[in-house]
Amino acid sequence: MAVGTQAAPGRRGVVTPAIDFSIVRWLLPFFRGARRYWVAAAVCTFITSALEPTVPAMLKPLLDRGFTGQGHLPLWMVPAVLLVVVALRGIAGFLADLAMARITQDGLLTLRRAMFGRLLTAELGLFRRQNATALSNTVVYEVQNGVTQLVNSALGLLKDALALVALLAYLLYLNWQLTLVVFLVVPAVGGVMRTLSRRLYRIARSTQTATNDLAYVVEENVLATRVVRIHEAQPAQAKRFSDLSAALRRLALKAAAASAAITPLTHMLAAVALSVVICVALWQSKDGITVGTFASFITAMLMLIAPIKHLSEAANPIARGLAAVQRARDLLESEPAESSGTHAVARASGHVELRGVTVRYPDAGRPALDALSLEIRSGEVVALVGPSGSGKTTLANLLPRFVEPTGGDVLLDGHRLQDWNLQALRRQFAIVSQDVVMFNDTLAANVALGATLDPGRVLRTLQAARLGDLVGQLPEGIDTVIGHNAANLSGGQRQRLAIARALYKDAPILILDEATSALDTESERLVQDALQDLMAGRTTLIIAHRLSTIEHADRVAVLEEGRLIESGTHQQLLARGGLYTRLHGLQFGT
Repeated sequence: MAVGTQAAPGRRGVVTPAIDFSIVRWLLPFFRGARRYWVAAAVCTFITSALEPTVPAMLKPLLDRGFTGQGHLPLWMVPAVLLVVVALRGIAGFLADLAMARITQDGLLTLRRAMFGRLLTAELGLFRRQNATALSNTVVYEVQNGVTQLVNSALGLLKDALALVALLAYLLYLNWQLTLVVFLVVPAVGGVMRTLSRRLYRIARSTQTATNDLAYVVEENVLATRVVRIHEAQPAQAKRFSDLSAALRRLALKAAAASAAITPLTHMLAAVALSVVICVALWQSKDGITVGTFASFITAMLMLIAPIKHLSEAANPIARGLAAVQRARDLLESEPAESSGTHAVARASGHVELRGVTVRYPDAGRPALDALSLEIRSGEVVALVGPSGSGKTTLANLLPRFVEPTGGDVLLDGHRLQDWNLQALRRQFAIVSQDVVMFNDTLAANVALGATLDPGRVLRTLQAARLGDLVGQLPEGIDTVIGHNAANLSGGQRQRLAIARALYKDAPILILDEATSALDTESERLVQDALQDLMAGRTTLIIAHRLSTIEHADRVAVLEEGRLIESGTHQQLLARGGLYTRLHGLQFGT
């Protein structure tokens, strides 16, 4: 997409795209199903605009014959025609608005589905580059405002353009010489609109970023409210919020100034044209121009101001709408979906092999994994230990392809992970980590997440996860909504709920990432009991800092700076006196 660039106001060196109307062409396919509503809106708008010259047209016979007593104009005709015209315009306008509302909502539904679908399938790098606030604003609010503004502007532009054409045609019919003066206004108004709309577009893009930054500060402080208070960080956070609010205020004032400048400039140009018309009309009056013709012409000309004003003011919502929809376009076009292979089986045996795997994150000083090779046999329990930053979590994230290797291969049952169908691959894994994520849904829905909900199986799973007592305490049992991230449950209950979810999935490979590190002794005992049931018959990869939790693993792999340093059973590694022995001594004082 070729897009021009210009510097954003007030910020040196920051470049923002100039208006790119190809966004409109990109957006149109999402409204394909609303063609009949577009036709209905266009027809109704045409009727409304075509009737625009009716009022000034009625003035001419009324002034020339009705009040002079000349001719035989029936007294009832003018009010009757006026009532009919107003009724027709009202009905047509009502139907046009309904049609445009249907167009907007149908298109929004299609576009939002596509955007949310992309969020669910996008490469995970997207979520490192953009925070949750920016993404939710784009999908929920910005696309709503952008599409609404563009569709309403499209209707307004059509209506005002047709009204302008109808009035100009009537003016030409009345007096073509005077109408030539009116035509001088059009290019001048176009120049004003072009200049100010570009400025409004740049400001709208900057405002989006400033709004996301401000919302992100609010989100951070809501989530970290205890940390902020215990560290007495309220003044610093208040200043941070105030600075960003002030930046947003400056942008809003700039947008208001640019938008407000359009109307007086348009009125001034119209006033100049009107003054010239009056002078020319007075000069022409010597040649027999009638009062009715002059009044009708002036009325029609004054009626031109409204559509010209609306056309000039359309720059603001169009600029903001295009800027908002551009974010949706970036999400759908610039963020590729995860790649997927074709290999798929219902249930893998669980044999995992890493061959010379290297993972290097952008801007990292050294690789997270450095030519690491490791084999995990089917049904084996392997523990990963090592200092912080040794690559344990990176290795675990390689298996469900949450991280891609920059070198080497990872294989499951002899097939490279890239060759697996992505859904089939992730179906083979269940993960229990210290960062438990629950949805604001029922207990049963959180356990069966993504699978068919079987209430009996949910209950059995919860019993196995040592949560039978919890179910009995909840007001609606497994149908109780557990709230935002199950905040009303204890840490041990949330951890066991994550285990219940993994049990329900019944995947052949289990990843335990610090599953008990944040629990007290009693909760840890219950969780460990539940984990023993979960690990039975599964290939299990355990990441643990607490070495007491991995003493019974079949094998312990010790990592340091992304490399495999030692491998063996707990007793074998203690006997060697290497890094594992030192880590064990630090924890147990031996």
